[in-house]
Amino acid sequence: MKNYSIVRIGHEYVVQADAKSILKVGSRRRAARLISDAAELLEAERLPPVPPAAPDAPSIDRDPRSVPDPSEVS
Repeated sequence: MKNYSIVRIGHEYVVQADAKSILKVGSRRRAARLISDAAELLEAERLPPVPPAAPDAPSIDRDPRSVPDPSEVS
């Protein structure tokens, strides 16, 4: 996070990123800590993608959406 600022407005502090207000907190120290945490998260190494789940084994059960139940057929 390169372009940020902390602006005091009344009794609160507003964190701005690229001149956009994004966060309002009660203390300057808390605002600075949140910016630091956000920067760490943005710079953190991404986790490897989760591989897709293996398809379930074929089932011998009928699909109730496609095959009518014989007891319901008149």
